[in-house]
Amino acid sequence: MTFSRRRFLHLAAGAATVAVGPRMAWAQTYPTRPVRVIVPFAAGGPTDVFARLATQKLSEKLGKQFYVENIPGAGGNIGTGQAAKAAPDGHTVLMTVNSFVIGPSFFDKVPYDPYKDFEPVTLAVDSTNVLVVNSSVPATTVRELIALIRANPGKYNFASAGGGTPSYLAGESLRLSLGLDIVQVPYGGGSPAIAAVVASHAPVSIAALAPAAPHIQAGSLRALAVMSKTRSLGLPAVPTIAEAGYPEMKGDAWVGVLVPAGTPKQIVTLLNREIASFVTLTDMRDRLAALGFEPVANTPEEFADRIKDDFETWGKLIRAAALKAG
Repeated sequence: MTFSRRRFLHLAAGAATVAVGPRMAWAQTYPTRPVRVIVPFAAGGPTDVFARLATQKLSEKLGKQFYVENIPGAGGNIGTGQAAKAAPDGHTVLMTVNSFVIGPSFFDKVPYDPYKDFEPVTLAVDSTNVLVVNSSVPATTVRELIALIRANPGKYNFASAGGGTPSYLAGESLRLSLGLDIVQVPYGGGSPAIAAVVASHAPVSIAALAPAAPHIQAGSLRALAVMSKTRSLGLPAVPTIAEAGYPEMKGDAWVGVLVPAGTPKQIVTLLNREIASFVTLTDMRDRLAALGFEPVANTPEEFADRIKDDFETWGKLIRAAALKAG
């Protein structure tokens, strides 16, 4: 009996080694080379700012370099399309905003399918957008800005991060809901749009707080309202758009992490866990808050549900307003 029990335990241990061996080997070896993190927008925008914080932490924790590759253009479609075609081995990661779910409704054709081509990892952070004007614009409140635009039809233009981005739709929401004669000028990302307002090429923008904050602090931009439901910790004195008197205005955004479809579940789980672990650290939460980010770090399943909901919500808005890429 003793021999049989020992024999059984020996065989069971061997079977367990066979069962978990490949997974343990994978856990010890991934990543096997540097990991490319595609940001489908220009450097300096909200996705890029978050991605650089994330890649530093992931590099430190996982022992291989995670590096950002900016591939801007077409409202994020070019970089997203390249990510969709990458090998599903965990060595290409996409960090993007909700243009990921806006693009398929806004553009006649996009080089990716948001459902079939990607595995959601996590909605990492919500991003605060802020309505800003060049400091030379004689408006200190949203109502004053609206009055100014109405008194000067066709004179003011609006810088956006590009067609099909949250910034673009926020600008269209402003124009359509209030019947304003203002022309939108799309740029290749949030940072170039902010640069245009700082340089007085465009007097107005709704942009992510991350690239706008230094210019607000320096006085070259004036913040009139944040587009979030609550005030931003980074701009506590600036009212929300609802507090400013325009609750119907939309302009929320998020930064999400995805990998090509077919990426092993273990890699998705690992990346989700590591991202969640650093965005919830107290010092990192404070740093993110100053940049206009609020940690979320939900599960892949929760992010998949958010993608579906946002795809339908933004699609209805785009169709109702008859918005299309020009």
